[in-house]
Amino acid sequence: MELEKEMHVKKENPSLVGMFTSPGVQFERIKRNPKIWVPLILISIIYVIGMTLMALSMDVEALIDSGVPEDQAEIVLAITKVTIAVTGIFAPIFGVLISSVIQLIIAKIANATVTFKQLFSMNTYIMIIGAIGLLVNMAIRFGIGGNPEIYLTSLAGLLNSEKAGVLGSFEVFGIWGVILTALGLHKTAQFSKGVAWTIAIVFFLLQIGFGLIGTLFQGAPKL
Repeated sequence: MELEKEMHVKKENPSLVGMFTSPGVQFERIKRNPKIWVPLILISIIYVIGMTLMALSMDVEALIDSGVPEDQAEIVLAITKVTIAVTGIFAPIFGVLISSVIQLIIAKIANATVTFKQLFSMNTYIMIIGAIGLLVNMAIRFGIGGNPEIYLTSLAGLLNSEKAGVLGSFEVFGIWGVILTALGLHKTAQFSKGVAWTIAIVFFLLQIGFGLIGTLFQGAPKL
């Protein structure tokens, strides 16, 4: 009886929906039975829809205000929209890959027994949070208008900021992802809580740093 129960537990697949309701259970399942392709395809589809809504929310006036010549704005807008929509296909894959490689290097240094497949699966499932965040925010932006670069669920959106910048990094779904990353590294990769939280926070601080750099470039005088 115990053997049958144990075999049943081992065969249970992690669930994307479960990342919202019982993430700890999903990370345990990922450790035993990491899955990649089906969740990655589903997340990529959500990203494509979200990025397409982002592209459709863009307008010519925003490009002209950012310095694009008026006679070129329509062409630039069309190219930008296609680029953004296509980015939705590759963004999840590269995002998961880069995170997994960095975490694997850290795992090797820390002599953790986690595999690349486990880390890749873990990061894939965590990405469902960001995918839903993108979809929700872009659906709202598509409906009510405004700058699609600014998430309404971020401090930048809450304070009606004209630019995302650093405030855009403090966003509900993004912080949620940080918490799940720390939990996943502890449960799936078997890092200590201290190391897991350190890695998750460092990733978050890097994101804030990129946001700051973006703000500085946007605020730089045009020659």
